[in-house]
Amino acid sequence: MNIHRYERWWLTFGVTMLVAFLALIGFAAFADNINPPSDMQQIDPTKVAQTPPFDRPGPRRTGADSYEAYYVARVFSFDPAVLRVPAGSLVRFYVTSADVVHGFFIPKTDINMMAVPGWVNTQEHRFTRPGEYLLICHEYCGLGHQDMFAKIEVR
Repeated sequence: MNIHRYERWWLTFGVTMLVAFLALIGFAAFADNINPPSDMQQIDPTKVAQTPPFDRPGPRRTGADSYEAYYVARVFSFDPAVLRVPAGSLVRFYVTSADVVHGFFIPKTDINMMAVPGWVNTQEHRFTRPGEYLLICHEYCGLGHQDMFAKIEVR
């Protein structure tokens, strides 16, 4: 097979650039110590309803002004549908999914997570202003996705 010299040059250039980019990405990941999270909790998605504390999702008081909120995302709902906490509370969210990948987003806060089957995702936020906060799924999860929401009442 005879390859024209310009075509051979472009093939060599393309392969060289591919190798250089992959090496650069690998070096950057190694130099910045980028690793997948190793301390994430795992959970059997087929047994979420039987695994404590996700067998009874909702808030749990952990201190004077701190709470842990356990959420289970299912097609097409969040459990609990309503979470009530006092203003000034620090809430640490624990989120998992029992079926497919869902989003967990509370607008006007810094809460933005994915609810992935088999994993427990965590994030915390201090609710300083009273009001009603909407919790929405921002990851398409099926035909009823637009109806997947919950609310957080801060009093």
